[in-house]
Amino acid sequence: MRLDQIASRVVRCRRCSRLREYAAKIARERKRAHRECEYWGKPVPSFGDPYARVMLVGLAPGAHGSNRTGRPFTGDASGGFLYPALHRAGFASQPEAVDRNDGLVLRDCVITAAVRCAPPQNKPSPAELRNCFPYLVEEFDALKRLRVIVALGAIAFGAILKLLRERAFSFDARGAVFTHGAELVATNGARSIVVIASYHPSRQNTNTGKLTVPMFDAIFSRANELLEPAGDGDRGRAARVRRSAHPS
Repeated sequence: MRLDQIASRVVRCRRCSRLREYAAKIARERKRAHRECEYWGKPVPSFGDPYARVMLVGLAPGAHGSNRTGRPFTGDASGGFLYPALHRAGFASQPEAVDRNDGLVLRDCVITAAVRCAPPQNKPSPAELRNCFPYLVEEFDALKRLRVIVALGAIAFGAILKLLRERAFSFDARGAVFTHGAELVATNGARSIVVIASYHPSRQNTNTGKLTVPMFDAIFSRANELLEPAGDGDRGRAARVRRSAHPS
């Protein structure tokens, strides 16, 4: 299936009653700062380039971020840290992510999540993770050019490893330990996927200094390096920035 077909199925999903009830409750009650907003209140589909070579996997929509705006990492502090980094690396056309209609375009990059509905206390259950997992597999299958996966947090990292095993990729289990900046190479015949681990850009990490701007920028610089042909260097990065600045 194409990403847009998967997105349609995600939005209609009713597999997890607890998550659906919570997301709808938040959408009804609303945060005081967003009292005048019409909340999305449904499962949040992936966002980005259907021909992407890079996929970012987060944990789940934020109650007053993606659950409000309907787009991953849009409208909250985590997105306010993520999208400027993607813009600096040339993957995003602009650093701001306000709502679904703000004109933001991703180039060579897709953003998705391990869970598609906002969970209470930001903690999905194991059963809820299992219910959402098939969507992640379908998105992986749809991205035929995929070469790099960035795990934003430990739960996303675990979902990615499960995905790679599901699709018969092999990797050194000794290297499958989550830590910021860790890399894992998975292979299936001639195909190779590199997983890069990063701390999640939540306030809990960014406000405490556990995740800094240079640390985060290094993740996407490394993704760019992995995409570039040998010897392409700065020319590849410059071309990516130009494409993002002037989306077709």
